[in-house]
Amino acid sequence: MMGWKKRLATVGPTITFDYLYMRERRRAPDRLPHLISAHREALHAATSQHSGPAVLAGKSMGSRVGCHLSIEEPSVRALICFGYPLKAPGKEAKVRDEVLLALRVPILFLQGTRDALCPVNLLEAVRAKMKAPSTLHLVEGGDHSLNVSATALRAAGEKQSDSDARVLAAIEAFVQTTLRV
Repeated sequence: MMGWKKRLATVGPTITFDYLYMRERRRAPDRLPHLISAHREALHAATSQHSGPAVLAGKSMGSRVGCHLSIEEPSVRALICFGYPLKAPGKEAKVRDEVLLALRVPILFLQGTRDALCPVNLLEAVRAKMKAPSTLHLVEGGDHSLNVSATALRAAGEKQSDSDARVLAAIEAFVQTTLRV
């Protein structure tokens, strides 16, 4: 995410943080209420330093926690989810869509077509049921981290930076349209 922090800084003020379990180098994440609390603290610190609308961007679990927080925090105007974890590894039947169905703020999903934690067909089925406006940007050949396979890059005659530039353009368009910047 540090590379994305630099790219996102071209769109607006960007602040990153680590959850407590990460700072303490624990493998297991904290329970959801603690994760939401840590996310809330980071949001309040960011909004105290910067004016303007708050857009939460997160990767995987961070995007899911950001979705939970957006339901509770009226200052959140939009969400950007890098590799949303719609299901746990190997658990096709259990789709984690409750929070997505409860959302009211616009959301941008940035998903790799090879992301085992968020198969595109499952995400499309959830998006069809969502009340919040959602946008999907697919990274062809991308994995859960939006990294495109070397084979796909060679076949397209591209570099990872080309794919990342398209993702950033999708983010810029989403932010401009959503916030009417």
